[in-house]
Amino acid sequence: MDISVKASYFVIDLILPLVVGYFCRFQNRLGEDFFNRMIVVNILIIYPILSVLSFWNMRLDFELIWLPVLGVVMSIIPGLFAFPWAKKKYADRIDQGSYILAAILSNILTLGGLAVFILYGEVGYAYTQLVVLFGNVILFMFCYPLAQYFYQSGQKESGNKISLISVLFNRNQLPVLGLLFGVILYYSEIPRPAMLGNLFDPLVHIGAWTALIPVGYSMDFTEMKKYWRGTADLIFIKFVATPILTYAFAKLFISDTVILNTIIILASTPTAINTVITVKLHNLNINIAMASFVLTTAVFLLVVYPIIFVCLSM
Repeated sequence: MDISVKASYFVIDLILPLVVGYFCRFQNRLGEDFFNRMIVVNILIIYPILSVLSFWNMRLDFELIWLPVLGVVMSIIPGLFAFPWAKKKYADRIDQGSYILAAILSNILTLGGLAVFILYGEVGYAYTQLVVLFGNVILFMFCYPLAQYFYQSGQKESGNKISLISVLFNRNQLPVLGLLFGVILYYSEIPRPAMLGNLFDPLVHIGAWTALIPVGYSMDFTEMKKYWRGTADLIFIKFVATPILTYAFAKLFISDTVILNTIIILASTPTAINTVITVKLHNLNINIAMASFVLTTAVFLLVVYPIIFVCLSM
């Protein structure tokens, strides 16, 4: 892929949909339900198809076993920094919980997947799918109970229990099923039709837009502006400590340059929009989560990824 084309993808698929989504806030025809349905289409249709297509055509080897482990490491490292920092920064447990979740959850699949795809195409996108293999486990079996714990600590009242059945079997697992189906097709030695291969590239762009437009629509700068300073140290956690320590760990087991570069990109991703959803669901401080998301996403798009893009393209 020509470097000018890659650069255009960065603007068209990472920045422009966020801008479009934000300006959609100022129109009255399309409401919040429309953008929520867009997220559902993204999770239930586009990502599962991309998972099937990418793993159907990817050669698997031993080093790839470490990618899901590294995905967990990318959550543990920022969490280790955020827990003690949150106690020093915020007296309110509600605020502490929002800050910690903003550090732990990263936008690996949407922004990270597209950022890797721009540089390495289908192979990089498939590596991303492996890294986020345990993403729902982290979200539903750790972050949700953690959010509930901070809510109960702050409010001194009991909350609803997390259903293990709903954690293990829910519609958000469809991309994982797509991954497994793609692997089955690959090992069944069923060739992927060229026509389906041609669908991959446009689907990545559609996936980026259907994921990021609703995010842009959710941005409310007026409410979150007083939390910019309090969340600024996430820049160090997200873009310095986590990528350096994750890369050092990955280097012990992985020698493939493309995989290592993919790890660097994914370990440098900003706060995930799932943070905002999790915080809102458990009645924590949504403005801290949104400020963290907007601030780290802006730094990633305007500073971090351009630097990574230039260095790895060279």
